[in-house]
Amino acid sequence: MTRPPFETLSVEVHGLGLHVRQRHAEGSPAVVFLHGWLDHGHGFDTLVEHLPDTWRLVVFDFRGMGRSAWLPRPGHYQLGDCLVDLEAVLRATGLAQAHLVGHSLGGIIATMYAAARPEHVRSLSLIESLGPTGGPPENALPRLRGFLQDLEREPNRKRYPSVEAAAARLRENNPGLPEAAALHLARHGTEPLPERDGGGVAFTFDPTHRRRFAQGYDDAQWLAVSSGVRCPVQLVLGSTGHRMEEARAEARLAALRLARPPIVIPGGHHVHLEQPEAVARALVDFITP
Repeated sequence: MTRPPFETLSVEVHGLGLHVRQRHAEGSPAVVFLHGWLDHGHGFDTLVEHLPDTWRLVVFDFRGMGRSAWLPRPGHYQLGDCLVDLEAVLRATGLAQAHLVGHSLGGIIATMYAAARPEHVRSLSLIESLGPTGGPPENALPRLRGFLQDLEREPNRKRYPSVEAAAARLRENNPGLPEAAALHLARHGTEPLPERDGGGVAFTFDPTHRRRFAQGYDDAQWLAVSSGVRCPVQLVLGSTGHRMEEARAEARLAALRLARPPIVIPGGHHVHLEQPEAVARALVDFITP
């Protein structure tokens, strides 16, 4: 059976163009996918192939990542920018309500949005995402200093001789990432550089994203945000994925009031790329009425 194709949309938010893809605009339920830091929406490609054809799927790239536009120079990104992007996409696609699926950073943004706009979120599926690691309140001042220090550094966009070399770099950062998954991320997350600049490829994300934020959530603030989520929540973890201290994790789980115990699937931080069918099954079981 031929699956409905994805259509590509461009959504403008405050003068920036966001790269959005949608499948089955008349389908139901509506599910919006939010990718991780420095990743892009194509990281969900293998996962969505295991979801029902009848679902409406929306995938987009946050500003300065994937195929979405960069901020003009000089500019710097903050966490709240991603909330603006998500709200713009929901409005542009006419979605008054949607199920949110977020990986890592995408899960943080999905949680923030579900707390701030509970009327728009039907459920929350978090993949390897229990919130930011802002730490205690005394981290606030060092964070501000780090932000100002980073402004003095010119963003460095690294060149790679080939897509395969870029994929190898991804696997250095995520050793458990399968080679095929790394190549898929690199193919969709790089672009060729002009021969006058030495050729090769570079990742499409804006290197300014590597600068530290000026503000961040400490643990107490994040618990307050998480406690504001009113929709059903599920957590999907990779067996060898990222973990935080047990007491910290338990406090965050309690604040979220999960609809069912966390689902642990063999794999790492990108478990949705390593085990797309298993993660899709968790989504279907949770989202289907």
